[in-house]
This record gives sequence, structure tokens and C-alpha cells, in this order.
Amino acid sequence: MDFLDGLNPQQRMAVSAPSGPVLVLAGPGSGKTRVLIHRAAYLVRHAGAAPRSLLAVTFTNKAAREMQTRLANLLADAHGAGLPSLGTFHAACARILRREADRLPVTRDFVIFDDSDQEALLRQVLKELNLDPRQHPPGRIHAAISSAKNELILPEAYPASSYVAEIVRRAYGRYDQLLRENNAFDFDDLLVWAGRLLRENDDVRDRYRRFYQHILVDEFQDTNTAQYELLRLLVSDEPDLFLVGDPDQSIYRWRGADYRNVQRFQKDYPNHRVFLLEQNYRSTQHILDAAMAVIDRHPDRQKKRLFTDRGQGTPIVLRETYDEQEEAAYVVETIAALTLQKQLEPRDCAVMYRTNAQSRALEEAFLHANLPYRLVGAQRFYGRREVKDLIAYLRLVHNPADQVSLLRVLNTPPRGLGAKSIEAMLEAAARSQQSPGVYLLDLGRGAAEAPSGLSARAAGGLASFGQHLAAWRERAASLPVAELIDALLGSVRYREFIDDGTEEGEDRWANVLELRGLAQDYIDLGLSEFLQQVALVSDQDTLTETLNAPVLLTLHAAKGLEFRAVFVIGLDDGLLPHQRSFDDREAMAEERRLFYVGITRAQDFLFLVRAFRRHSFGTGGVCEPSRFLSDIPADLLAGDAGHRGPTRAQALYERQTRWESLADAPAEPRYRAGMHVQHSAFGDGIVMESHLDREDETVTIAFGQAGVKRLSASLARLEVLDD
Repeated sequence: MDFLDGLNPQQRMAVSAPSGPVLVLAGPGSGKTRVLIHRAAYLVRHAGAAPRSLLAVTFTNKAAREMQTRLANLLADAHGAGLPSLGTFHAACARILRREADRLPVTRDFVIFDDSDQEALLRQVLKELNLDPRQHPPGRIHAAISSAKNELILPEAYPASSYVAEIVRRAYGRYDQLLRENNAFDFDDLLVWAGRLLRENDDVRDRYRRFYQHILVDEFQDTNTAQYELLRLLVSDEPDLFLVGDPDQSIYRWRGADYRNVQRFQKDYPNHRVFLLEQNYRSTQHILDAAMAVIDRHPDRQKKRLFTDRGQGTPIVLRETYDEQEEAAYVVETIAALTLQKQLEPRDCAVMYRTNAQSRALEEAFLHANLPYRLVGAQRFYGRREVKDLIAYLRLVHNPADQVSLLRVLNTPPRGLGAKSIEAMLEAAARSQQSPGVYLLDLGRGAAEAPSGLSARAAGGLASFGQHLAAWRERAASLPVAELIDALLGSVRYREFIDDGTEEGEDRWANVLELRGLAQDYIDLGLSEFLQQVALVSDQDTLTETLNAPVLLTLHAAKGLEFRAVFVIGLDDGLLPHQRSFDDREAMAEERRLFYVGITRAQDFLFLVRAFRRHSFGTGGVCEPSRFLSDIPADLLAGDAGHRGPTRAQALYERQTRWESLADAPAEPRYRAGMHVQHSAFGDGIVMESHLDREDETVTIAFGQAGVKRLSASLARLEVLDD
């Protein structure tokens, strides 16, 4: 078993454990994915398991692709044994549902509605129920519905214990009904209906239990109730379950994840085995010690003593800035300095924060310094209008019953169809007892009458759309997705619609070509599989290495990633931990785990940054340091750690808010026009002018490469080369 030689003793024991329920509690950077992949290879190569009898599930497409590649390498010499089934929970459920569609209230060609589609459907529901979306925001109602589905609560069982709950119950029932009418599932439905299918059909459940005899789960702490129940339905009375996770890294409670599933597993399978992975291959010992100091304050957990062979490393830098602008400037200048000193590349750096709103000051600081950056998030691409238009066209071709997609593209580009024309079309479709898309297909073929009372232009526009839709569906049966996109875009003249010759128009068309290029990359996928791949994309799946620039991302999005240098900003009470957690013990515990996840993303350098004042709080008041900072021993910290007197930021604040006599004010500026100075990021420059006020000295400098910059003298740390 040479392929096990590279594992440490803890990993090797877990990989070679006897068949049965196994729980691997893996610390950050301990090689948990490696253990799961080697376990799959061990079952095939040593235990004689057929590859098709293995099902391995994880939470992102990116992780699944990485697992597939690494497992293929481990089984390369296994004489054509094939590969196990790997994918996300949602993708695995979608495959099962398509295979068993004859037992479901949808057809095999069902589509998967994304967040914006779900919101559009809920807006329709609110309109039907005569409810004001301002008083009952669709996003809030959908969150309640999603939470119910994650807990396997169906519409008829939703507890209406209050007026708001009654609104949710009514909306939930109609929303689910409309999903079925659109031949659609939302993300939560994939789990719920797969579970119902297995629970209510003994023959189906027994068939999949025989088919998947070995189940492996990555990131088990992030499973919700529906996913845990699904696993219980898939395993037999003598289960071979191999679960890898870390309850200390459970940070998705807001979307249904429940780390207590680890405890449920231990109770439900009393003969289980537990293995701890404590050797860390990512971080220095200083970083690990800080992480353990934070997480060890978490009650009711199994402690792990994380250790590494990478040495102690450099101290962790704790930095207190005056406000969020100085916080952002410090981050940019420090990254620039580390890069100029050749200690790392810009792409080696990540800036993490609790809320998306915190990226604003950072983005402005990077733009001001003329330095590129990357934002992690699927919505940057898939949320763009032109991309959603094209996906809606493809979904409608695949599934004409998809009314949400139809209404998005029916008059895009404009076809002379106003609100009254569309309403008349919907009424005509309802009278014919057809979905609007199928009605338009018949209208285009001449098999249905146009709605009465329409202008000739409107009637012609509807018939023309139906003819196009029929032609696209015919081509979809034989053309690759990329060529179908070409045909579709050409027939509706979409480029003329969005590319008006401006730079913005060219960018919009470039986004369309980017999606077309993605379809070309997935040339082996049919339209159904391609749409599923796009629908199940996650934030991390959009993170690429094409641009050598720092990454800006939320702490939630950082899970599973690693960087040589990590900046965790906004370490103020009210931000991290978030103020919503102050009166909720479970929420506060998750905030602590979130900080732990951020710390353990760092390999070599860790910077913890907070602001003395923060205007983003709405009042511009003074902030208290995050309570988590006091958990970190002072001997692990450098920078502003250990201050006993007022910090620089506090001293500046005191100068701002007290009366001073003119005699107390500085007499003259430190920097004068003509001085040669040096800045760590911008290089050499010449002072053009300097302005002194009660707060600071503002210096205007002409740099050779960076141009003219206005800098705060207290922050810039200028070195005078020639006075």
C-alpha cells in the first residue's frame, strides 16, 4: 500500500479503519480532504470495493473537481477500475431526482431556480395574496421558507403561531405550487424531494442502498437537518459512513448548517470510531496558538491540540487605526510593502471582513492607490443582467414551463409587448390550460389563436417569439450548448440590443462571450447538465488565479481557502462579533468560530486590524475592541498589543474633541515644498505643498511612478531623503 506512505500516523489510522461508521475530526490545514480521498482509494484498492459503489459528497463544485482529479491520480494504475461518484449534495440529489422523475410532480427536464428567480416568484405570490412587499420583503419570507425546508417542514405543517408566521405559511404553499407549475425546484427542494423520494418509496430506497454501499462526506459539520436525514436514508443497517469535518469551523448556521449533527451521529451510531487530525500543514505555530486561544473559550467541544513542523513563525500583528479609511489605507500600504520587499506576491494576500459593506472603504483605498484587487462572489458575474438574460433564454428552451424565465426574456430585446399584451397572453394560456411557454409554442406553430384585443404588432411579436422558441428547442436536441447560444443570440440580435458602442456596452457583450466560453469549456455537457452546473455555482467556484492581486472576501466566503498573508479587519465589538449575536448564545459561539476560521486561513503572516472610530456604524462613534482579541496571549502579538496608555488613534481623537489654545498647536509643518521623500509603496517623490490643521499634516507629493498623492503625514511614514 505505497499510496499510504505519505500519510502521518493519525491520517493513516483513519484511512485504514475497518468498515463501519467513522468520524474524523480534522483541525484546519490537517489534510482532511487528503484523508477522504485516500479513504476512497483504500476502499477500492485494498478493500475491493467497486468504484461505482462509492458516493463522496462535499459542498462546492470546486472541491468536488479537486477531489475528482486527485482520486483519479491515486487510482491511475488500478487497471481501469473507474471512479466513484463525486459531487455536491445538491448535484447528487439532482441526479437522483432526474433518474426518478416519473415519481415526482415535475418532469425530467425540471430547472433549478436561483435566488433571483425565487425572489421573482415570491413577488408574484405577494401580489396574488394582496400583500405589500415593503411590509413583507420577499427576501425575508424566502429565508423563513428555506429554513423550514432545511428542517423538513412542509407547507401544510408550517406552524402559524403569529400573524407573520401565517403570512409565511400562505406564501410558502403558493410558492411551492408555482414552482411545480414552472416545472422547477429551488435549491432546498433538491434535498427535500430526494429525501421524500427515498422515504416514501421502499423500492427506490433499497435500490440506492445497494448501489451506494460506501458513503463519504466532506465538511460534515456544515450539513443541515435535510442532509443528515438524507444520509440516514441512504445507508443500510450496517452502514459504511466515513465523515470528515470540524465542528470548530461550523459557520453557516444562518443557512441551516448545524454542527450538532456531529453529536447526533455519535448518538445514532454508538459503535462509531473517532479519529483526531491535529497536525497542521498550513500555518506557523504562532498562528495556531492564537487560533486555539480563541476557540478554546468555546464551551461543549472536543479540544484539539494543533501543532506544526513549520516553526514558530513571525508574531501576529495587531493594529489599531483611527477609522475605516485609515484601516483600509494600512492594509493597502502593508500589502504594497510586503510585495515591494519580495516577501510575497499580491495574490498571496487576502483581506477578510464580517460584512460585505466593509469592502467599500477597501475598494476605494485600492482604487486610490491604483492597485488591482479581486472580489470573491458569484454575483459579480452571474448576477449581471446580460448573463441572467442568456441563462433565462437557455432555461426556457430547456423547459418551456419556466414562466419566470419566459417573463424575463419575452420582451428582451423589445418586441412591442406591453404589460397589457403580456397579461392577455397569460390569460389566454390559462384558458387553454397550458403553461405560457407551451401556449406560445402552439401559437408559433399556428396551433393556437392569438389573444383577443391585441394590436397586430403585439400579436406578431408573440407569434414570432413562439416560432423562435420552437426552432431553438429543435436545435437544442443536436447542437452543443455553445452553438445553441450562437444561434439564439443571432436570431434575437442580442448584441445589437446590449452593445451600444460604448465601453459599458462592450463590457456587457464581453460578459455574454464569457458565458459562451464557459459552455465551450463544458462541451461534453448537454443543455440540462450545463444549466445545472451554472445553477449550483458557489462563491468559491468563481475564485480564479488569473489576476495577480489581493483577494477581498467575507469570513464566510474564506472557508476552505488559504493565503500566505491574511488581514482580518473590523475587529470591533458590533462587527466581529456582530451586534446581532449579543443576546444569542449560539450566535455568539458561531461568531467565535468565524474568527477562528479567519485566523486559520493564514500560512505565514496574520494581521488583526480594528478601528478606534467607525462611521459605518451610522453614528461615527467610538468602537470597543472585539472581545475575542483579549483571548489571544500578548506574547503572540506585535504592533499595538500591550498598550497601557492611550493609543495613537485615541490620542488623535482626544486632540479632536478637546479645546486647545493656539499656543498648544504646532507652530509649523514638518514637511516643506521641495523636500525629497520616500514612501514604502509609492517610492521617491517631491513635496509640492503641506497643510497643517489641528488633526494632522496633509502632504501633497509628486511621485515618479504613482503620480500626485495627498497623504496624511501620521500614516504615510515618509522618510526624508533631502531637505
